[in-house]
Amino acid sequence: MKKILFLIILSTFYSVNAQNETDPYQKNNEIKLNALAPLWQSFQLSYERHLNHNSSLGLSFYYVFDNTKNEKDLNYSISPYYRRYFGKKYASGWFVEGFGMLASTDGKKIYTSEDHSIYTENPDVINFALGAGGGWKWVSKSGFLFEANVGYGGILINAKKTDHTIVAKFGLSAGYRF
Repeated sequence: MKKILFLIILSTFYSVNAQNETDPYQKNNEIKLNALAPLWQSFQLSYERHLNHNSSLGLSFYYVFDNTKNEKDLNYSISPYYRRYFGKKYASGWFVEGFGMLASTDGKKIYTSEDHSIYTENPDVINFALGAGGGWKWVSKSGFLFEANVGYGGILINAKKTDHTIVAKFGLSAGYRF
């Protein structure tokens, strides 16, 4: 009788231990580099912290090395975001996101000639935008990941001091989950 009771207790303990094993994908931190950024002579680094199986918070930093060569007016941006995942694995698969973007852009050009050959530039402008986006993320058991994302938003603060009123963000990123 004691042997049977001991086996029941041991098997119960063993099954409870098996249920407590962690998901190999459940690591809460990620760091990523955008592979497309060097095409525009820029650099983008992102950090993401997973809150649970379906949601996360992140912060992305984008810096342009020389915006005179690629004719972009963005100097740098800092973009916090919230993501909601719809995949079966931990924080992976299809997702939607809401983001904010604090950015430094070149000021609006004021043309002083009719043919637009002579102009003056206003100083750099700090603006703020809100937007939404989506994408897809694949994660390996060892923690390596690939991500594709796009986003679109509108400038809310200082939009009249720049040449545009919208922002877009997109990327193909590779990174590591730890």
